[in-house]
Amino acid sequence: MPLVCLKDFKAHARERLSKSSWDFIEGVADEGITRDENIAAFKKIRLRPRYLRDVSEVDTRTTIQGEEISAPICISPTAFHGIFWPDGEVSTARAAQAAGICYITSTFASCTLEDIVASAPQGLRWFQLYVQSDWQLNKQLIQRVESLGFKALVITVDAPIIGKRREDIRNQFDLMKSLQLKNLRSPTERNSVPCTQAPPISASFCWDNLSWIQSITQLPIILKGILTKEDAELAVEHNVHGIIVSNHGGRQLDEVPASIDALSEVVSAVKGKIEVYLDGGVRTGTDVLKALALGAKCIFLGRPILWGLAYKGEDGVAEVLNILKNEFHTSMSLIGCRSVAEINRDLIQFSRL
Repeated sequence: MPLVCLKDFKAHARERLSKSSWDFIEGVADEGITRDENIAAFKKIRLRPRYLRDVSEVDTRTTIQGEEISAPICISPTAFHGIFWPDGEVSTARAAQAAGICYITSTFASCTLEDIVASAPQGLRWFQLYVQSDWQLNKQLIQRVESLGFKALVITVDAPIIGKRREDIRNQFDLMKSLQLKNLRSPTERNSVPCTQAPPISASFCWDNLSWIQSITQLPIILKGILTKEDAELAVEHNVHGIIVSNHGGRQLDEVPASIDALSEVVSAVKGKIEVYLDGGVRTGTDVLKALALGAKCIFLGRPILWGLAYKGEDGVAEVLNILKNEFHTSMSLIGCRSVAEINRDLIQFSRL
């Protein structure tokens, strides 16, 4: 039976993974309210189609930070892809390159940055940074990814400490004991760092530290995890280049707003001065369209990429992306948009249910 939607990949991935690996993908903070609302909030938005328009040709292409992508559908940073497929991030990067979209590589990748780049040398890649307490390590990482051709630095801001993830605790962190961090060291060093011995993420990193990062790199800086107008305004004041509206997939602070519910507030706050993207809860092509109608430049996809990877490696990720891109193309056609630029707030309304 063919897989026809992203939810189909979820079922197949669950069958193929151990309980601890599955719990790692689906893990949430506390009661998991935010994770569930990320998805449910999209269903409160209804579409307002415009008919009798020529949609014989529909173009899904757009740009992010000046780089063209085939559709406003990209890959969020998620850790340890090697848990789900032997080639890990190498497979993910290849699928992203073939699809013509951006892949954000995690600080906690299973593969070395050099191997990821070599596997997909023409791919558009950004790097996600968990700011470390060791500032020399931060400098080495940032300069390393810049020299490797990464096009932006995505700083995760919502994880000064790790949220309480109940399933990881119930599993006694068994999965973590076998994981290795290959990029928190010099590329000339052969030994990986065991995950359980990883240097701590900085709990003191704050707005004043951004200028230091800006002083050592020419890469555009994107902040991932912003949810409020106050922080969005500060991001503009501190000359960052973009914001990913995200709640970490409900894995950090539970009971914060769904990403799609926070999007309008952030978009209004930046007043068009920087690009805004959305991460969290996207499961269909109409979800992509709704996010763009509310002002997102593109969406980033997390868990569904891991479902595809666990299902069939590179081919599974490619299938997930292809299904979502085709659904988005269909939604654009049926709502009356010939280009991404034609998607706007007038095409949606919020349900009263």
